[in-house]
Parts: sequence; C-alpha cells; structure tokens
Amino acid sequence: MDWNIDTKLSTITLDNCSTNDAVMEKIKEKLHLSTLLRDGSLLHMRCCAHILNLIVKDGLEVVKDGMEKIRDSVAYWTATPKRKEKFEKTAKQLRISCTKTLSLDCPTRWNSTYKMLDIAILYEDVFSHLRLRDTRYTCVPTSSQWKFTKDVCERLVLFNKITEIISGTKYPNANMFFPEICKIKLAISDWINSSNLSIKEMANKML
Repeated sequence: MDWNIDTKLSTITLDNCSTNDAVMEKIKEKLHLSTLLRDGSLLHMRCCAHILNLIVKDGLEVVKDGMEKIRDSVAYWTATPKRKEKFEKTAKQLRISCTKTLSLDCPTRWNSTYKMLDIAILYEDVFSHLRLRDTRYTCVPTSSQWKFTKDVCERLVLFNKITEIISGTKYPNANMFFPEICKIKLAISDWINSSNLSIKEMANKML
C-alpha cells in the first residue's frame, strides 16, 4: 500500500487450494474494489497450468490400467545399474539408438508420465527381446497394450506442448492462455467420438 500497488493490481494468480480462496477474501477486504478491474470480480485467477495438470491426471486415471505393464517394465529395467547396462547393451545389439534414457514417472506430475511412456515406446523391440533373455522379467506389455499407449501418447502431446507454453517464467502468458485452452476443448470434443472406449471415457473425464 505504501507503493500504491493496491491500486495497480489487475489479477492475482494462484493454484486451486481452499486456503487461497480464504486468503483472497481477506485481501479483498483490505482493497478499494472500485480501483480494480470490474470491481475486483477478476482479481482471483486460477492457475491455468495447475488446472491443466488436474485435467490430465483425471484422464490418465481412467486409462492407467492399460499402461501399467509399461510402467512396470520401466521400473524393472531402471531398478539397478546392472539392468540399465543390460538394457542399453540389448538396444545397441538391435541397432536402436539409445539417446534417451528410461525414467520412471512421478505420480504428482502428469507430464513425467507422458515422457516416461514416450521414451519407452522407442524401445518396444528391446523390451520384447529382453523377455527371451531374462526369465525374471515377467511384466512384458502385449502388442495391444503398446498400441493403446501410443494412442494415448499421441493425445498427450498437445497437453505437454501447452503446459510448456503456459508454464513459462520469462514472459507473460495471459495472452496465450485462451487460444491454447480452445485447442484443448476442440481436441477433447473430438476424442469423445473415438471408437476406443477407453479413450472416449478418458475424454469424458477430462471434459
């Protein structure tokens, strides 16, 4: 208030926890609402990156069973340095470029799940080959599970790209938000008509 920031506010962007709702009500009590955009009705903005994260997490919850064996496979081959070495050696023998390293996802960050699956898909033949060389490796994905995972990843590309745009810290992104959210809405509306029931259910959950 000493710097008159209270008269220059347009919006305050926060994530969606209930504590922030309570804090914003307290802040509004201390401001002259007539100096704010639309008398302060636009002051509290929800973080679009956080909302996007919630949307995708809800969608992935529907299809997680179809991708479970791929996660288990990644977990198996990244569990010890010896297994990692065997995996990379097999990839070289199959003449598959091993430029990207397998990594297990973090449950609280959906795009880490996307990246895990996107990299695993590159090594589909390696996983299949290793089934013959390691009897303890029992969680080999079936061809239909690989196909399903590729289908899901093709759809998550859009969300990953938009997350990177609206999570930027070196530029203002309010002007970028609306067209990107429109792309998401159009994409989800399209997926609802998918012949794959799991994709259809995922889209409904996201919507």
